[in-house]
Amino acid sequence: MSEKVVFVDRRGTDCGKWDDLTPKFGEEGLIAMWVADMDFKVPQSVIDAEKKYLEMGAFGYYRARDSYYNAFIAWEKKYHNYDVKREWIRFAPGVVPAINWFLQIKTQPGDAVIVMTPVYYPFMDAVNNNGRKLVTSELINTNGVYTIDFSDFEKKIVDNNVKVFVMSSPHNPVGRVWTREELKKVMEICKKHNVFVISDEIHHDLINKGFEQITTATVGDYDDMLVTVTAASKTFNLAACQNSFVVIPDEELRRRYDEYTNQIRVTSGTPFGYLAVEAAYTGGREWLEEVMDIIYSNADYVTQTLTKELPGVKVSPLEGTYLLWIDFSAYLKADEIKDFMQKKCKLAFDYGDWFGGEKFGTFVRMNLATSREIVEKAVSAIVENLKK
Repeated sequence: MSEKVVFVDRRGTDCGKWDDLTPKFGEEGLIAMWVADMDFKVPQSVIDAEKKYLEMGAFGYYRARDSYYNAFIAWEKKYHNYDVKREWIRFAPGVVPAINWFLQIKTQPGDAVIVMTPVYYPFMDAVNNNGRKLVTSELINTNGVYTIDFSDFEKKIVDNNVKVFVMSSPHNPVGRVWTREELKKVMEICKKHNVFVISDEIHHDLINKGFEQITTATVGDYDDMLVTVTAASKTFNLAACQNSFVVIPDEELRRRYDEYTNQIRVTSGTPFGYLAVEAAYTGGREWLEEVMDIIYSNADYVTQTLTKELPGVKVSPLEGTYLLWIDFSAYLKADEIKDFMQKKCKLAFDYGDWFGGEKFGTFVRMNLATSREIVEKAVSAIVENLKK
């Protein structure tokens, strides 16, 4: 029996995506196309697991059970060909906290950390907020298709004595799923120059047909210079459960991570997170397949409609994630885009300049993990108002 994905109107549920719109964007009545979570009810397996625990009725201290770890290990092996050992796995309440922690563990104030822009803005916040030096290597944009500028990447590493590279794979916001060759080349450059790599693979389950997500850790022997941070949160809409996986193959680095998390006393999560994640990995695959059909059908609709109605718009091909990167530079200047989207179209987006500064100011990042009705409203508003 197939599990039907159910759209949820989340307005009025204390939902950050919808109920924080007015304070965040300064406008009433906007449609939320921004922050990366879904407007879909989670898999039934998750609801059942949480109900059972709620009905038990005692919410004291909790110990994650072996089946939680086994569910993640089995998932990674089956869907990502990654053999994760149980002793490698550590907890974090989110991949962003984990990235911040590794910057504390692996670098000193003033050390250089590199990212590839445009990129998920908490990467840059982590570098700046921890007093490290932010170095950016801009991806090459060829008519909306993004590739790595390997020579610039290596030059920036050498010139700035870079200590850490924070990588997004698949890449948020441009939607690229890196090939094995691209990952290998990046890792070899980092190995050559003794750069530690944090590979954020939180979107690694959300991959469009025809593309294969390669786990960075599987492209070569990089155990002593790489950690993988991932979660079920994007895959199954579980962000509120605050439960992420940190995969650390290197024993010495695990020791340092354990030392650090013991110092700050954040070594485990809530039962609601552990139970949700285990239930999603063991019972949510059919739900995920249907969600991906919805997301990538939405992507096709947006791409085809905008390309037909507004030929100057460049929509980057969505290979992975549920976030579409769209360039409106043929129609709007960077200083016009926010007023146009919010005041005229009544839409809320993540804006391009958040992802690396003014050079991306004519872009928006559009969240497609919602109903077709909402997506159509958003696209119609853009088309009608730009044609005016």
